Amino acid sequence: MPLNVALIGFGYAGRTFHAPLIHAVEGLTLHTVVTSRPDEAGELAAGARLVATPEEAFADPAVDLVVIAAPNDRHAPLAIQALEAGKAVVVDKPFALDLAAARGVVEVADRTGRLLSVFHNRRWDADFLTLQALIAEGHLGRVARFESRFDRYRPEVRDRWREADVPGAGVWMDLGPHLIDQALRLFGPPRSVFARIGADRDGAKADDAFLAVLDYDRLTVTLGADMLSPAGTPRLIVQGTGGGWIKHGLDAQEDAMKAGVRPGDAFEGRAWGADPRPGCLTDAGGTESQTTGVGGDYRAYYAGVRDALLGSGPNPVPSAEALAVMAVIDAGRESARTGCAVAPVI
Repeated sequence: MPLNVALIGFGYAGRTFHAPLIHAVEGLTLHTVVTSRPDEAGELAAGARLVATPEEAFADPAVDLVVIAAPNDRHAPLAIQALEAGKAVVVDKPFALDLAAARGVVEVADRTGRLLSVFHNRRWDADFLTLQALIAEGHLGRVARFESRFDRYRPEVRDRWREADVPGAGVWMDLGPHLIDQALRLFGPPRSVFARIGADRDGAKADDAFLAVLDYDRLTVTLGADMLSPAGTPRLIVQGTGGGWIKHGLDAQEDAMKAGVRPGDAFEGRAWGADPRPGCLTDAGGTESQTTGVGGDYRAYYAGVRDALLGSGPNPVPSAEALAVMAVIDAGRESARTGCAVAPVI
């Protein structure tokens, strides 16, 4: 029997990421959608039960898994409610508004014995998977410098909660978790974090730019994002003792799903998740070559959640890893406030 999924929140994250991925993974069924606008649910919610409140989903004994894609300030409270109701839970990033709230969710998951996972989907970006392969195969030697950015050109402040003066808004909470999680996957927890988090655009109500430096032994990790980069910047620059790698352009999966392409189908003439710009590798002798990119696939996250629920595989993003991300988020905020480097502490 398939696992029945209730999706709470049918805004951008719910429509673009979660609903299409749930539909695309065998063994999962989008059973319930919690939305305040049922008339706008559309084809992605076809066949699902539409309800107005999360409590209706929590009370349904047919629901096995609750996916929380509501605004960020609702992540922790809804996750606790769902866990207390006996449901397994997937929480979109950020896990919670701060580390203390995230710990509270984990305590409830441990007490109830229910699966808790956080949607750090960018682990399955094509560029990140390619970089992991390059490091594993020894093409870069020991990495000494790692720069990772999500830059965009959106000079006008938009009327949406992610850019409003509300808890959980801003790019540090939106894009920061992606970049932090990838860095921790590669290098583990840093010794300290030094961050600048600010608002660069005229009329900005929430932070729209950040630069964070994570300090390691013989390694500097720089993470950044802004909304004022019309000329573009490299997505990744990685320098090591054996070579270097430069990558431009973002993973194509989000654009494909925004265009209505079903995960797994071809997009713009390429296989699902194929990278149109897989990057340039320079070896220690200065010879450049185009890398053969590894295809990205966000479906792997939900396939992992399915397998974990069925007892045939590990949780793809366990709570301990998600707490480590929250520790860096908190440290970055404290650093931006004080102007000092801060050691993240879980």
